[in-house]
Amino acid sequence: MPERLRLKFLTDNCVPDSVGRALAEAEHEVIRLRDILPTNSPDPIVATVAELNDAILVSFDKDFKGLAPRIGVGQQRFRKLNRIGFRCREPMAAQRILLALSLIEHEWQVAQASSDKRMIVHISETTIQTTR
Repeated sequence: MPERLRLKFLTDNCVPDSVGRALAEAEHEVIRLRDILPTNSPDPIVATVAELNDAILVSFDKDFKGLAPRIGVGQQRFRKLNRIGFRCREPMAAQRILLALSLIEHEWQVAQASSDKRMIVHISETTIQTTR
């Protein structure tokens, strides 16, 4: 039997602890941002920490979309930033990420095999969207 894929996630301050617990129970590594940085850290610092830790950034913050767009104009600053963005109510987040987990794991593997190694997933109350 193949070894289970183990991903590393960095949960932003706005992400409920239930999301981190759900990911940890699924045998993934979870770093809570508030355990390593001040809670008011600017988004570019958060993105840098995620990249340096090879972690998938999990956030409700829509600002990250502007920091590392899939297709941008000119120089892209965060070329390796993997993101999961929630577009659902916070109480639904843990349940929604568990429903999306097999897709997230698959998209991570696809991204790692491509020249643009970023994975971008948006999770809403009714949809799960990936961008390649």
